[in-house]
Amino acid sequence: VGLRTYDFAERNGYIKGVVKELIHDPGRGAPLAVVQFRSPYSYKIEKELFAAAEGMYTGQFIYCGKKAQLAVGNVLPCSEMPEGTVICNLEHVVGNGGKIARASGDYCTIMTQDPDAGKTRIKLPSGARKTVSNKCRAMIGIIAGGGRIDKPMLKAGTAYHKYKNGKRNEWPVVRGVCMNPVEHPFGGGNHQHIGKPSTVRRDKAHGRKVGLIAARRTGRLRGGKATAALAEKAKEKK
Repeated sequence: VGLRTYDFAERNGYIKGVVKELIHDPGRGAPLAVVQFRSPYSYKIEKELFAAAEGMYTGQFIYCGKKAQLAVGNVLPCSEMPEGTVICNLEHVVGNGGKIARASGDYCTIMTQDPDAGKTRIKLPSGARKTVSNKCRAMIGIIAGGGRIDKPMLKAGTAYHKYKNGKRNEWPVVRGVCMNPVEHPFGGGNHQHIGKPSTVRRDKAHGRKVGLIAARRTGRLRGGKATAALAEKAKEKK
């Protein structure tokens, strides 16, 4: 699942495709769009799977390329997008097919353009900033299927079924303090307590590397730092 192969048509003009169907992909929160393109190089139809943007519909025409219009679902290089554009399916290396902001409801925002250096500064879903080449392509809009994590699980059985056929074993999470000393560095003792600092250096052996790994600071933010953190959070929401 990604963008089209970066070819002459996309580099210099645009190519038109049509959304044939929107499908569910097991293990993925976002729906996928099956998009058909006519091959510009041989007599055949090429099918591509895109992570669908919110507002996509079957029968919609999708345009990919430098000269494509700024419309939801279209794929353009970052250099052709104004600052403040909301994008998804972003490449971080030119031609790698889109690796950033592909989970349901995810999006990036174009912060600044630097045409002289050929760079674009992007705000990632995490709030971090990243600079990529302005030749990197992205889809306009946000990934469909947003709000998926707003619904509460309500019971352990729901969580069990969510993770049962998951990608990796990540549920249930058992606390280290309720284990025996043989099973975890925080295990054992007559009361459930850690009994040692929970911070641990980065180069510790794997069995001991638990807790707050290479923490720069611990504890809640107080005083000026707390105010600064709140201001930063409010700025990110805007």
